[in-house]
This record gives sequence, C-alpha cells and structure tokens, in this order.
Amino acid sequence: MRTRFAPSPTGFLHVGGLRTALYSFLIARQTKGTFLLRIEDTDQARSVPGTVENILKTLDWAGIRPDEGVVPDNGQVAQKGAKGPYIQSERQGLGLYRKYADELVAKGHAYPCFCTSQRLEEMRKTQEAKKQAPMYDRLCLKLSAEEVRKRIAAGEPHVIRLKVPHERTITFTDEIRGEMRFQGHTIDDQVLLKSDGFPTYHLAHVADDRLMEIDLVIRGEEWLSSLPKHLLLFEYLGWPPPKYAHVPLLLNKDRSKLSKRQSAVAAEDYIAKGYLPEALLNFLALLGWNPGTTQELFSMDELVEAFSLDRVQKAGAVFDTEKLDWLQGQWMRKIPLKEFTVRIRPIVAGAYPAAAADPAFEKKAALIRERITFFAEAPAMLGYFYEEPQPTVELLANEKQKVTKALLPGALQKIEEILREIPEKEWNEERVLAAVKAEVAKGEWKLGQLLWPLRASLTGRPFSPGAVEVACALAAERGTEAVFERLERGKAVATR
Repeated sequence: MRTRFAPSPTGFLHVGGLRTALYSFLIARQTKGTFLLRIEDTDQARSVPGTVENILKTLDWAGIRPDEGVVPDNGQVAQKGAKGPYIQSERQGLGLYRKYADELVAKGHAYPCFCTSQRLEEMRKTQEAKKQAPMYDRLCLKLSAEEVRKRIAAGEPHVIRLKVPHERTITFTDEIRGEMRFQGHTIDDQVLLKSDGFPTYHLAHVADDRLMEIDLVIRGEEWLSSLPKHLLLFEYLGWPPPKYAHVPLLLNKDRSKLSKRQSAVAAEDYIAKGYLPEALLNFLALLGWNPGTTQELFSMDELVEAFSLDRVQKAGAVFDTEKLDWLQGQWMRKIPLKEFTVRIRPIVAGAYPAAAADPAFEKKAALIRERITFFAEAPAMLGYFYEEPQPTVELLANEKQKVTKALLPGALQKIEEILREIPEKEWNEERVLAAVKAEVAKGEWKLGQLLWPLRASLTGRPFSPGAVEVACALAAERGTEAVFERLERGKAVATR
C-alpha cells in the first residue's frame, strides 16, 4: 500500500501527528508498500519557518523515515520521488488546483462566491442567534451566469465553493468506524479555492492523494465531518477515493481533548525530556490500538507484525504519562549494559569528571540500570561514588521504615557491628545480606531499620541502589574502610 503522512508546517509535530505517522508507516511496512511524507502548506499565513526541518528531525529520531516525498538530506530539506513536488505551495505554481477547481465549476459541482468576510461574519452571528448550524446560505449560487462573468471580468475578489447535493445521503465504510452516513443538507458548501488562488486543504489533499496514488489515508477523527466533502470531490472529478481510517482523539485524564494546558503536546517536548524513541512509539501505538494479547512491549518490528486497523478503537484514548514512564523504564532495562554504560558515562562525567576515566564505571552503571527512568538521572544516582555524601538526620530517619530519630544511633551501631564481623575477602552481596538477615531473625530489628540508615549514610540520597549493593561496590573499589568511614559520618549526624 501507498500511505502518507501530510502535516501542515504550523509548529512542532504534535504527538497525535506522530501517532498518525506511525500507523501509516506500519501499514506501509506491513504491506511492503511505500510511506510518503507530504507537506501541506497552502495556508501560508499559518506556516512557521523551521517546522519542516523539525518534522523531519522528529520522524528520523523515531525511525519513521519516508520512502518518498519530503526527506532529509545532510540536514537540508529535499524531495525524492516521481510524483512531486511534495510541498503543496510548490505544486500551486503548476496550476493543478486551479485546473481542478475550474473543472468542478464547469461541471456544475462548484460555483464562485463573492461574499465579503464582513457579510459572512454577519451571517454567522445571525445563525448563532437563531441557534442554527453555521453554514453558507448559498447567496452566490443564485447569481446568473452572466453576472458571474461580469464580476470576475471586473476583477472582483471571489472564492470557489463546493456545491453539495442537499438531497443526497453520502455513505462510506471507514476502516476503523465501519459504515458512515452523512445527510447532504447538513454539509456546508466548503471553500475549495481561496481568493488568493491557493486551494484549501479540502481540494489540495484530494488532488494530491489522487496524483500521488495514495491507497490509504489515516488521519484524526476531527476530519470525519469533512469526509463527505472529500468523497464528493473524488466523485465529481471522476476518481475512486482511497480508503480512509479515522483514528480516535488523544485525551487528557479528564477526557478532554489533549491540550497544552494539561499536557505537553509536542513530540519535541518528550524528546527533550529524554524519552527513548522505542518507549514513546510503543506508548503511542497502544493509544487507541489493542493488540488482542497481554503483550505490552513492542519493538518496531513487532508492531509491523502485529498492528491492524481493525483493532483500533473508536473511542478517544487517554494520554497517561504514568504508563509512558513505565514503558520508558522497561525499554531502559532492555539496553545492553555496555551500551548503557557508554550512553550515561559522558552525562555523569559532566557532573563528576572523574567518571570519564573510571575503570569501575561499568560496574557502577550496572547498579542503576534496573532503577533508572531517564539517562539524565544518572549523575544523581551515581554521584556518591565521586563525592563524599552529606546525609542529614531527616534523611537517615525514615517513618516508612520505622526508623525514628531516637532509634538511629542504635541502628547505625548495630549495622556497623554486623559488617565488621564479615572478613573483607568475603564481602559480596549474598554474604552481607545474609548477615543482616541473620540479625533480623533474632527479633530485635526489622530489615528496613538496619538497611535504610546504611543506605542513607553511604549515598546521602533518598533514592539509590540498595544498601547492600552500594556497600559492596564501595568496598570492592576502596576497601571496607570506605564503608565504615561513611557509617561514622552517619553516626555523628544522628547523635548531634
């Protein structure tokens, strides 16, 4: 299948747009077809410089690379393929859209409209006051052919409008929503060609999808109300329509439409926060699509294998960032240790230069790989290896672990006694943990009451790898005295 993603360059790529691109890409790969990127910039007033570059950069980051159309070329915007230009403003110069608009007028399926913006605004206000749906009242449809010719010859500004057959019911089978029915009298006579000669989205995308031989159009459900207009255009121009699939809206937790007010909506924001492409794409794929199994982690290859439009739901999908963060953590765990080490070393070294040449860095990286969510967290999670921690009594005490300030001195003394009884050559995680558990078995102490103060003393942080892992890592690198020195510092804080 030939599928396409056709964004307007009006700002950073929306996460909903990235999901649409992903679904279109998956279908193309699944059918061994072609995924095409087209830029729909006929609304020149809303186009934002640099947006096309951002779209290409984001798609490349996500691994959604166009086979045809607008493509990156050494940091520049290029075009590839035999059906271009793939930027609509460049196609405008070819006169294609004017040709099709004139054809529609000649066939009686469209008509010139000379109404001013002031008249249209007054008409809209009147309809609102009467609680009527805002629709053009077809004043210019009543003009005689002669009057139309005279006004055009006089250079009077005008647009071209679609003439919708009010008596018809337009039916179509959507790939997600099934049979759709639209009553002609509820459909507005859409502007197809603006007074500046530029087409609206409605005419331009129909012509381009036909000329670029698009088989399937995947887009958001907000375009459902425009579908009958597009189907009429295909019919009036004598072209078979492509298949359409209207994906559900992305929603905030309160089920309102995803908005900047409640959530970040630009894909760029999630890239900047450090999300992995695998995590964000996995998350977006599942927003509205149910694989029909309990599987939650999907690589791109697995998505190509499993994805199907018939399992995309009709209802809106809640954009749950907690689920996204969980997926991010799962994908971080999948990164091989050596690669994980390579990726976090420069980040940690930026805060702690000694990490750059630390021969034991991979072992330290292994301690946090199962706990980290973002690479940027690594310096905070490993900093205690490169600077002496400064624990506070508030940190050393922990209500959840039932470690009171009164209990602290005794707990730190007890854990030191346990550790000193272990010969240095026997220090490993299993041996140390077994010794602590043996003390706990006597009934005087709980495990958390001993391990929490130990961890807090060794790291000076509320979150870190486990106390036993840190103690053994420190001992392996610097000897057990490094552990006891930090315990002494913790004891000093606890007894102030």
